[in-house]
Amino acid sequence: MKKYIYILTALVLSYTGTAQQTPAAKQSEAIAIEGATAHLGNGEVIENALVMFEDGKLTFVGSANTKIARAGNVINASGKHIYPGFIAPAKTLGLVEINAVRASDDADEIGDIIPHVRSLIAYNAESKVVESMRPNGVLIGQIAPEGGRISGTSSIVQFDAWNWEDAAIKVDDGIHLNWPNSFKQGRWWTGEDPGYKPNKAYAEQTEAVITFMANALAYGKSTPKEVNPAFAAMQGIFDGTQKLYVYADGEREIIDAVNTLKANGAEEVVLVGGYHAYKITDFLKKNNIPVLVQFTHNLPKFDDDDYDLPYKLPKLLVDAGLLVGLQNRDASNFQTRNLPFYAGQVGQQGLDKEKALQLITGNNAKILGIDDAYGTLEVGKSATLFVSKGDALDMRGNQLTHAFIDGRMLSLETHQTALWKRYSEKYEGKK
Repeated sequence: MKKYIYILTALVLSYTGTAQQTPAAKQSEAIAIEGATAHLGNGEVIENALVMFEDGKLTFVGSANTKIARAGNVINASGKHIYPGFIAPAKTLGLVEINAVRASDDADEIGDIIPHVRSLIAYNAESKVVESMRPNGVLIGQIAPEGGRISGTSSIVQFDAWNWEDAAIKVDDGIHLNWPNSFKQGRWWTGEDPGYKPNKAYAEQTEAVITFMANALAYGKSTPKEVNPAFAAMQGIFDGTQKLYVYADGEREIIDAVNTLKANGAEEVVLVGGYHAYKITDFLKKNNIPVLVQFTHNLPKFDDDDYDLPYKLPKLLVDAGLLVGLQNRDASNFQTRNLPFYAGQVGQQGLDKEKALQLITGNNAKILGIDDAYGTLEVGKSATLFVSKGDALDMRGNQLTHAFIDGRMLSLETHQTALWKRYSEKYEGKK
């Protein structure tokens, strides 16, 4: 029986489908896109826009009525829309290919506190899951580990490369910490009451984080005879060159996490999840904590929550004056392609449509620390953008005709589009 399982696994892993991902060649000529409505990702919109770029950089963003020479390849995009590439934070994209095949899952390494484990070196740039992001405009992602207390170190990549070295935009940008829960849910599968009850180990688990942070800080101030990889990996947190992404949802957990981490040397803290962050917005503003809020297509967690809390949570935080981005860590990797539709959902909750767009473009870029080159359409920044037939935050309008990463024109074909074309013609001409 084992023999057949091994054969089946090998076939699954070796299957290449009907399309092969091939990274685009470096931009060789200037490109001008004119006539479309440009959504800049910073809240601004330009009707009948002209967007030009050369050598991977934007050279002009403005009105098509401007008398300026169009060089190179001119793309007529009248009636269409231009957007900066969408950015997906805190995902295990490229780390997991087939959940049921352990050999293809590098998202969770052995160990509870392992900040020195670098997710980037396990990133599979040719992943079919990664490939499927591009047709929806998701062109950049933060590849983050998961599991344990301190999961490891993330990096930011673009989604069109042969390998992780070519894909990397920002290497080892931050460390990811799962804060302990003060309450835990009963394990119904063992006969326990499925309700929530206090976590008796909360103080002990919190103290373990404090002790590790204190030891890592002391290590950085000393001249150790031997290198401690875990302590050494934490030094960027203390000097501000890396961000500490802390995962917490409850009001108490968020307050404890921010106070504890700030008191123990963390310079830049980003809250990920933040389900009850709307209750303590003044606290978060005072401590300058940005929030990567959970995806909107979700149900309320608790009986006394508003039925539409997940839908309106990003708007509540934006209205309170926080820097907010959207992520969907708790959803499957394939669902990351729905990132623009989460933003569209927030737009339906009363948030201005362009502000909703910022949640997955300019805001996410700013939170991740790549806003100097990505996230908005501005002269001098990377030409990472796409053209859509309609509203890219609406699944009916999100139909890409062109996409570019650093000026390179991408193929929008994936194994999924190839299979769709193949089977859509299966019964053609048959009665």
